[in-house]
Amino acid sequence: MNNTGINHYLEAAKRAAAWHQQYLKEMKKCRFDTIAVHGIYSMQEALDFNQGSIIEPIYMSTSQAYRDSDEMEAALGYQIPTWCYSRIANPTIYYLEGVLALLEGYGADEDTSCIATASGMAAIQTAVDPFLLPDPKHPSSPVNFVATTQIYGGTFQQFAIRKQKERGVEWRKVIHSHDINEWEKLIDENTRFLYGEMPSNPGQAFFDLSKIIDLAHKHGIPMIVDSTVATPALMRPLALGADIVVQSVSKTLNTSGFGISGAVISRKNLTSNVDNPEMKADFSMYCKTLPNRDNGPNLSPMNAILAINDIRTLRSRVDLQSRSTMTVSKYLENHKHIEQVDYLGLESHPLHKLASEYLWLVDSEFDEQYGEKVNRYGHLMSFRVKGGAQAARDVFDGLQRIWRATDLGRIKSVATIPAISTHSQQGEEGRRLADIPMNLIRLCVGAEHPHDVIADLERALAVLDGKKIKATSPEFSAGGASSATLRR
Repeated sequence: MNNTGINHYLEAAKRAAAWHQQYLKEMKKCRFDTIAVHGIYSMQEALDFNQGSIIEPIYMSTSQAYRDSDEMEAALGYQIPTWCYSRIANPTIYYLEGVLALLEGYGADEDTSCIATASGMAAIQTAVDPFLLPDPKHPSSPVNFVATTQIYGGTFQQFAIRKQKERGVEWRKVIHSHDINEWEKLIDENTRFLYGEMPSNPGQAFFDLSKIIDLAHKHGIPMIVDSTVATPALMRPLALGADIVVQSVSKTLNTSGFGISGAVISRKNLTSNVDNPEMKADFSMYCKTLPNRDNGPNLSPMNAILAINDIRTLRSRVDLQSRSTMTVSKYLENHKHIEQVDYLGLESHPLHKLASEYLWLVDSEFDEQYGEKVNRYGHLMSFRVKGGAQAARDVFDGLQRIWRATDLGRIKSVATIPAISTHSQQGEEGRRLADIPMNLIRLCVGAEHPHDVIADLERALAVLDGKKIKATSPEFSAGGASSATLRR
């Protein structure tokens, strides 16, 4: 084959990019549900390249072949779009990144981009590490970041152990995230970013995001938000001015629970005191083509398509699960064996009013069912059992319909005791800072009818009255035992 010249490929790439930008403009005019269903996969692409496949194909391939040396040179020099190697880019992963970038940027006049990762933890590492490099002009200056303590246990470990203990990067802890003064007192000239999770897992911590964003930008640093529990169906931090959103896609977005995945979604031209123009111009693309190319926290195409398919019904699922969680939380709030219920949807919650300013079911005002903006507060709640740790374990062990697991955001209801599972490694002091007592049970309500979820809770709570629970199977007696053990 005769070489066609690099300019041939550069011109073709310009035409393709122009068409793609126009297509994105058209997609941005669509409603949230339409974007969730179609993403960035176009009919033209399906007909021209994918045999007319209506659903995004799974490209189970490690690498792309090139027509000639000119195309390879242009591609590997990042002069033209390329799927050179799936550690860097893959068409199926690109479809996931495209739909998440559009959904997180929905309703905002912002250009957004996304990089998918192998897990939510990889997404957090991707989001924060580029800001934590030493300042070459002041290499001896200690680097720090300010983040809330009410975060997922794995995040706590990454910050406390991987960043602070092993790398000497100081984590300045915000204990009361709703207190803006507490944030501000911790910031200095060596602070690289502010980080918060809202609503938090499992304690439902919440803060005035717009004010914290303004605080970050006043100091010339980015605001990073873990919005896994809310998802873009309830809150879109980028539309409020945040710089980066982290999603554990494994959770509510990928509600089937079939695959692990994460994502970082960023607005372009973000705020940072790190002298790296390329990073600030397009953070997600920078991470994709440079640090993550070298570190390799890549997502598999199969897990990407599993997430894409679940995302198509995101808004309606989050609405259903939020309404069911409200019903369950009201039941528990009035139960004689419950000490406290943590759910932002309850008017009794001290942060209910603040959360109501931010958590809205997207496009509910255009929905025939509602016709106005309605608040929704998500599927995650927690409750504290009277009687201490053993009482909580007794209730937990009595569950028959609600699954005992560390997962969340599933289509099936799942519960855990964070102090002995998701947040166990951070130790007693870390759990005290995060307000996670031993008698707290986290519950993520699925898509079952809420009355059936309540019936299971009622059966489990009855153990505290000395009532025996009738097992659903005579073989089912040891939670956590192997199937072989149960069959003996």
